[in-house]
Amino acid sequence: TTKKLQRSAHRSVSALNADIRAWIKAWNDDPKPYVWTKTADDILDSIANYCNRWRTYDSGH
Repeated sequence: TTKKLQRSAHRSVSALNADIRAWIKAWNDDPKPYVWTKTADDILDSIANYCNRWRTYDSGH
């Protein structure tokens, strides 16, 4: 269903709306939990590294 939404060409807003609602219903009928592959510390470290990298680029040097 996700691939159908991503690859579909909808001719109207109502057709898109119908497809999204069908996707939601299908998902809710067989939900799958999101599984984190990194720890919170890994994610926060990655964000800090990204911010520090851009701070260096914006230094004007």
